[in-house]
Order: sequence, then C-alpha cells, then structure tokens
Amino acid sequence: MNVLAFDIETVPDVEAGRRLLDLGDLDDDGVVRAMQANRREQTGGRDFLPPHLHRIVAISVGLRQGERFRVWSLGEASAGEAELVQRFFDGIEKFQPDLVSWNGTGFDLPVLHYRALLHGVAAARYWETGDSIQPFRWNNYLNRFHWRHLDLMDVLAGFQGRASARLEEIAIMLGLPGKLGMHGSLVWDRFHAGDMAAIRNYCEIDVLNTYLVFLRFQLTRGQLSHEEYLEETVQVRRFLEEHQDQTHFREFLAGWTPREIHQAEMSNQDKRGDGKGDGEAQG
Repeated sequence: MNVLAFDIETVPDVEAGRRLLDLGDLDDDGVVRAMQANRREQTGGRDFLPPHLHRIVAISVGLRQGERFRVWSLGEASAGEAELVQRFFDGIEKFQPDLVSWNGTGFDLPVLHYRALLHGVAAARYWETGDSIQPFRWNNYLNRFHWRHLDLMDVLAGFQGRASARLEEIAIMLGLPGKLGMHGSLVWDRFHAGDMAAIRNYCEIDVLNTYLVFLRFQLTRGQLSHEEYLEETVQVRRFLEEHQDQTHFREFLAGWTPREIHQAEMSNQDKRGDGKGDGEAQG
C-alpha cells in the first residue's frame, strides 16, 4: 500500500485581500475583517473565504509505504508557502501515492491549485490525465470519481453535500480523539502570534484522524480483511508510541480508544473457546 493522507492549514491571503479591496496600508487584522465582511455580503452571512483567498501555512502528511507509516509536516516551520507547495507536489512526483483527504476535493486541492499557480510550481504528474501516461486516463488525481485521490468526506456522503459530515465528529464516533481542542478558527490567531508549532501539530492530528478513518473505510469496502485492518492500526499505534516525546502524538495515543483491538481479542478468545465455550455450545 502506497498511500499519502494529507491536510493543509491556511490563513487569509492578506496581500491579495488588500489589493482586491483596495485597502491601502490597512493593518493585517483590519484587512482580514474587511475580507470577511465582504464575504458575508456576497454569501448572505458566511464569512469563510473562497479557496483562492487562502494562504497555506502548513501541509502535513501521513505516508504508508512498504512496512512503514509516518506522519510529519513538510519543510521547516519557517518555510515559505512556495516551498511547502513545491514539496507537496514533489512528493506526488516521487512516490505517485494514492491521496487521501477529508474535503480535499472541495477545499485543500483547490487551494493548492491556486497557490501553485501563484508561485509557478510545476506538478506534471499530478495534472496527468492520460496524455503521457495512459493508465492515468482511467485513474487520475483530478477526476472526482477515480480512486487515485479519495476524498473521504465526499465519498462517504455519496457525493451529496447535504450528507457531508465533519471529520471530528466521524473520528470521535469511531473512538478516535478528534482535534484535541484545536480548531481551524484559531489558526489565524496562532499564526499572528507566531505559534507555528501549534498549527503544524494540529495539522498532523487531522492527518492521523483522516488516515485512521480511511483504514476503517478500506475495511468496509473489502480492501482490507479484519486482520489486515488491525495490523494497519497497530502500525499507527507503533509510530505514536515511538514518538511520545511529542506532546500531540502522546495525547492522541492516550485519547484513542482501541475498541477494535479489544473486540478482536475477545473474538479470538471465543474462537479458541478457552476450554469452555465449545463445550457450552455443544451442550
């Protein structure tokens, strides 16, 4: 399995907002407020900005390759946006992984498209649709109904926006820790305060939740047997155990209810009979 789960964190593109709204030398907070007010006027109340007005400040990934699973954030905390975007698409070029996201079709990838356009980032393999590599004609990153990019939110909702769910709610429903108290609405304040570590940690937690929901989905669609599914979750737990020096990984591990593992152990005990169950069944 060669899978790359990913997530991005963004802040308003203040430079673009300042130019588009002709705000002169207004300070950054004032520009953000003006951008949100303009958006509320356009939408009738919602102030979440469209993808092209977001600036990427963190990209985190979880790579399952060979016998190894690991999670990290691209670049250094001080890396500029162009470097982060280039690293993401370079990873696709190098590993050609199956991408996994939560709302990647509706948000993360469109933002990455616009920012790659802004910075002139080359991404030939990502944009391939079969002209140069024929198999990409039937399975590429761009087609909503192909599997090379799996947007879990989109697929689980049956491609119906009204049926979509929040990642945190699905994660908690499955016994996962969710977002550990951090939310996207806090990213601008953390960024403004220079707390990039908190933003990157939050992004990595979203990747963990996304990847573990993906494993459960692979179980339900028959791509993993129950035993294989348990083996994959054990790999994630092993990674977390090896990186407990990092607080967010330690907290995630502590908050993860391993109900599947307990159920499997009980099931194995029932199968063995423990010298008792079979006799009762026969009686």
